[in-house]
Amino acid sequence: MNIKQAKDDIKNAVSAYLTKDKFGNFVIPIEKQRPIFLIGAPGIGKTAIMEQIAEEMKIGLVSYSMTHHTRQSALGLPFIVKKNYGGEEYSVSEYTMSEIIASVYDMIEFTGVTEGILFLDEINCVSETLAPAMLQFLQYKTFGRHRVPDGWIVVTAGNPPEYNNSVREFDIVTWDRLKRIDVEANYDAWKEYAYAKCVHAAIITYLDIKKDDFYKIETTVDGKSFATARGWSDLSEMIKLYEQKGFAVNEQLIGQYLQNKKIAKSFAIYYDLFNKYKSDYQVVKILEGKADKEIAERAKNAKFDERLSLIGLMLDGLVEVIRETFLSESELTELMGCLKTAKFDFTVDKNFEDSLTRQIEAKQKEIAVGKKASNISGDREYVLHATIETLFDERASLIEKQPKDAAEAFKLVKADFDKRKKSLEKGVTKSSGMLSNVFKFCEEAFDKNGQELLILVTELTINPYATHFISRYGCKEYFEHNKDMLFFERKKEIISEIEALGLD
Repeated sequence: MNIKQAKDDIKNAVSAYLTKDKFGNFVIPIEKQRPIFLIGAPGIGKTAIMEQIAEEMKIGLVSYSMTHHTRQSALGLPFIVKKNYGGEEYSVSEYTMSEIIASVYDMIEFTGVTEGILFLDEINCVSETLAPAMLQFLQYKTFGRHRVPDGWIVVTAGNPPEYNNSVREFDIVTWDRLKRIDVEANYDAWKEYAYAKCVHAAIITYLDIKKDDFYKIETTVDGKSFATARGWSDLSEMIKLYEQKGFAVNEQLIGQYLQNKKIAKSFAIYYDLFNKYKSDYQVVKILEGKADKEIAERAKNAKFDERLSLIGLMLDGLVEVIRETFLSESELTELMGCLKTAKFDFTVDKNFEDSLTRQIEAKQKEIAVGKKASNISGDREYVLHATIETLFDERASLIEKQPKDAAEAFKLVKADFDKRKKSLEKGVTKSSGMLSNVFKFCEEAFDKNGQELLILVTELTINPYATHFISRYGCKEYFEHNKDMLFFERKKEIISEIEALGLD
């Protein structure tokens, strides 16, 4: 199965394992809750989906790579205690708590999150001294004498032996205690993740054309040659930072992440073309609805891979603005909750700034707990930081202006909220206008029933920020073109037709 299907499968299993009967007992007893074993090639996103699951299910996540552990760190260190048996005193060996188990208890104590996932990566690469203890752990969820806390589900992962020389083959006894999930690399599944993580548009449009380059591991005379999902994701982050700082993005940089020379060279060429298209087509003017007719004419006469790149460029600029609107809307929603709390607090406490101080501290704690539990999204963390910054400003204003009563204090903070609300309305208007401008340009440059508009609608549909915006604020052109299009099926046919096209 692909990584998205594996994620859904793990979420369902965790949900089932955490289900309790009316007496508070787990429906599936702990000893019958088979640890999940996710097996697949390196760099396909096994660790990433664990973070997504924790975030979406609002449970904790503790992660460990088992290749870093010895018998002592995993099981605990021995110490001698005195015990009395039959009237005689004996020296007996006991063990300190495993570092791994202790970290789960630390998480619970710090966050208050009592349910979660203990994720053990590279479990089939444990040291020879630790291997015998793993069978006991997989069956009884214990290291030494200490058990994983109730409500914490064990999920493990590893690579097949052909990818890692350190892999130890499991025997049937071990396999029979695991819920095994085999995962394969799949670009379409990764693409949804890529949109949610704002992966660079050049990478997405390149891989739309050359899907075979998404994941490839080969053995050459020079050793292993590979490109992985992890490599593309990490490269995206670095490209965005290089662009921001004005550094050159070249084949040398790309090859540090895509360790397949042919793919690195091909993408480097495409990246230069991608930036040339951005300049030639004056994408900013297209989004503003000010593009010259010559631009539309050039797009009409361009090869299909160039048109596909242009669509990617327009979507990139459009979604950047839509995402800003989404974050502003999320911050405003957060501030609205703060405003309601403040309105009540101001009537019972004349130290008006104290209410905002408590809310600032609560949001700071949410960030700290979320990061410790590994279940807070990047967008949520951003919104909380932005809200905290706003609350600091409003508190400073209260301290400076010293309102005489609750009504005046509330009016002061509400004025700031109303100003932000108007700013959001302007952002929505700007985003809606750009969305319409993209459709109008495509209608002018391409066949109204052609594949370019079909791809545009498809990409907007699978992009979470665009989907949220359109569902909330609407888009007449989107619904007109979406109405009769079986775009998911047709998109596959379109892309397969151009996979053979070269970019050189």
